[in-house]
Amino acid sequence: MVVAIKQWIQQVSDRALEMLDMRSSDSPVDDLIDQCHAVLSRRGEATGLALAGSVVASWHTLPESMQIDFFERLLSEFGPDFRRLDEAIITYKRDKNDARALQLHQTAESRRQELFRRVNAAPDGLQTLIHMRGALRRQLKNHPHLKTVDQDFVHLFGSWFNKGFLNLERIDWDTPAAILEKLIQYESVHEIQGWDDLRRRLAQDRLCFAYFHPVMPNEPLIFVEVALVKGMADSISSLLDTEPSTPRSADTAVFYSINNCQPGLSGVSFGNLLIKQVVSVLQHDHPKLKRFVTLSPIPGLRAWVSAERPEWIDAFETGRDTDALCTLVAQYLTSWNGRRLRDPVAWFHLGNGAKLERINPQADTSDRGRMQSFGFMVNYLYELDDIVTNHEQLMEQSRIATSKVVQNFQKRHLSRPEQNHLS
Repeated sequence: MVVAIKQWIQQVSDRALEMLDMRSSDSPVDDLIDQCHAVLSRRGEATGLALAGSVVASWHTLPESMQIDFFERLLSEFGPDFRRLDEAIITYKRDKNDARALQLHQTAESRRQELFRRVNAAPDGLQTLIHMRGALRRQLKNHPHLKTVDQDFVHLFGSWFNKGFLNLERIDWDTPAAILEKLIQYESVHEIQGWDDLRRRLAQDRLCFAYFHPVMPNEPLIFVEVALVKGMADSISSLLDTEPSTPRSADTAVFYSINNCQPGLSGVSFGNLLIKQVVSVLQHDHPKLKRFVTLSPIPGLRAWVSAERPEWIDAFETGRDTDALCTLVAQYLTSWNGRRLRDPVAWFHLGNGAKLERINPQADTSDRGRMQSFGFMVNYLYELDDIVTNHEQLMEQSRIATSKVVQNFQKRHLSRPEQNHLS
């Protein structure tokens, strides 16, 4: 049905384009901007779709070196109509009521948002907008003033990708090969070493779930890999390098990899909803499961140690005095950077209501694991009765839910390695 509708829209668009006289110039950016203005100026549905389709096509042929010029033009030419906004403000102040407030709200909206809405209606329009925003995000560090354009994308994506539109699907060996190939491509936490490795991760005791959007049925938005095991896993090799087995005796579900597949949707939260929905499915399908934990990386640990505790680098490299090192890891995981926890994975899981349960040395001995976190990984425990309380205490009181083992690490204070007989 979706394919048929897209084909019909494409036919209507092609016919309408034949009726329009959109001449090309020597400047691809000028042509694309002219098309964007035309999209907003046309009232006819067919011509509007045709022009939106031309924006999609022109964006994909725009040289990467010209993308920043396009974003600058979006900022300067497609903002709010400030003259009308001034008038709306005066009118609202003169007569404050719901109708005037709505008028003020609508007038304050940038013209970019309506442009993006119309492009979204074109064939492959949504995928193009996601790609466009991904390109914009790569420019923000050097062009922070473009954050306004980025926020327009985020505002619309937050509505278009809310949970009511998302489909949760189990990925298994019978899933179409095109989607399985994308899992291999998008896995960024623990690289999938080819088809045999993927087959192991989709066995009876290893599950994978993904969110899809109905407009993009073959493009996973985010996926999570889960291991059904007995006891709490303390190393990634115990999950990836073991032979498949039936999960009859499994009492623990370990979420060991969560991957956002679309860089252009960064900042649009799917992960917390995904974990909770997968937990619900697992409880139904595997009623013997008693615990739901993660085995998570600590991506910023080495950078923090290098910047804040450089005297400890040798101890981390050699692995001497595990308790002292776990103490420093606990300090890092519970340290704040402004209003957020310093470590992004810790912020995600603790903000989602989990508890910092256990710190595991020598848990990821891959080159990536050693480079990012000296091989350390951490278990975050999702206790269903405590999720709401943990979340509220973190957000309202900056209180981090931790196990007694981690609390003991937190009570220690380490400064220099020689003070703890590590020199």
